[in-house]
Amino acid sequence: MTKRLRVAAGQGFWGDWPEAPYRQVTGGPVDYLMMDYLAEVTMSIMQKQKSRDPALGYAKDFIPLMQRILPILAERKIKVTANAGGVNPRACAAAVAEAARQLGLQKKLKIGIVSGDDLLDRLNGLLARGHTLANLDTGRSLRDVRDRVLSANAYLGAWPIVDALRQGADIVITGRVTDTGLTLAPMIHAFGWRADDWDLMAAGTVAGHIIECGAQASGGNRLADWQRVPDLANVGYPIVDAQADGSFEIVKHPRTGGRIDVAGVTEQLVYEMGNPREYITPDCVADFTTLELRQAGKDRVQVSGVKGKPATDKLKVSIAYFYGYKAVGTLVYAWPDALKKAEAADRILRQRLKDLKLTFEAIHTEFVGVDATHGRLAREDFASDDVPEVQLRIGVRAREEAPVDRFTREIAPLILNGPPSVTGFAGGRPKPEEIVAYWPALIDKQVVKPMVEVVEV
Repeated sequence: MTKRLRVAAGQGFWGDWPEAPYRQVTGGPVDYLMMDYLAEVTMSIMQKQKSRDPALGYAKDFIPLMQRILPILAERKIKVTANAGGVNPRACAAAVAEAARQLGLQKKLKIGIVSGDDLLDRLNGLLARGHTLANLDTGRSLRDVRDRVLSANAYLGAWPIVDALRQGADIVITGRVTDTGLTLAPMIHAFGWRADDWDLMAAGTVAGHIIECGAQASGGNRLADWQRVPDLANVGYPIVDAQADGSFEIVKHPRTGGRIDVAGVTEQLVYEMGNPREYITPDCVADFTTLELRQAGKDRVQVSGVKGKPATDKLKVSIAYFYGYKAVGTLVYAWPDALKKAEAADRILRQRLKDLKLTFEAIHTEFVGVDATHGRLAREDFASDDVPEVQLRIGVRAREEAPVDRFTREIAPLILNGPPSVTGFAGGRPKPEEIVAYWPALIDKQVVKPMVEVVEV
């Protein structure tokens, strides 16, 4: 059994820094590279891609990144866990295998594929058998929007990844597994943890939560003393340096920028935390109030004392469905009286939309540079004459496309027939966009059957 394990974060979201994976596997010793790609809206985007081309539906960015580092992974025996497979993990695995063959790595790598999370084709049967997939916020049955559903994926946990690793996989590509499971699984596999040792499951879950957003735990997007974070251009992504007893440290490679300290790790811990006593995953329920953080050295935070409770009998299901249409347009107004001009343009545009008798579900205006971030609170003690420029940003939402399309044609005329000194018409006339809405639900674990296969390159 392994006594110590280093799991490095290589991506925190689909679109993260392309240099991070390479820097993580070349900057110092690591055993695993964890790469997290998926968010709720991501799945619907990938599902639409797959509907247009059965060979798509995964994070295509993953392939060139892997192509760059595959020889290093093979040489240094570094394993990868990644949910880049989206709604088509087999196609993603096939693309990685082809890249490996082009690099002459035949018979040197095994790829694990985790699927079974995609419930889209099973929804009618599940509803017929009494699984209402009720919205966790509203209580409504999914039947209310069934005809508009675009994607439906259950959050699998760490154990299917563990299964793939036990079968010898060097790279494990998954669909929708939990972000934390990508880190917890290597720890379970390396340390031989039992599924019902809830404190250890919770410790691995906390470790995964800390590094799941990449550099957000090592100095990026940081509130505390952000101006004193050194060399963000060279930021080092976080690494879990773990021991078999469940204690671990968050570190980064030497000679990299950023900072790892208690304040920054604490900020990441509260990200998407919800109830701190019940951080629920498929693998356990972690109690964030029990853990202890200690600065153990420069860019080294020790985490210990994590307590956990038994996992629930449910899995969360992330469902995306078509809701309607939206469009957002912008105009920039210059000093003097920049805010007054933008406010006047907003009134004029709203009056014209009203005169056209267009029906919108919502019309929302922001004055960027004034109140777009903090809303009406930003107007208190605000000296509008001091604003050198203001961006009027106005958006509309409707169930039908026609009123939204007409709205897009009412923005540009304001340049000549509205208030003066428009300095830019950013991006030209806006276009109507489809709205993808989120439907969170729960389902019994017993009806979701993860599937694991391991193929040799």
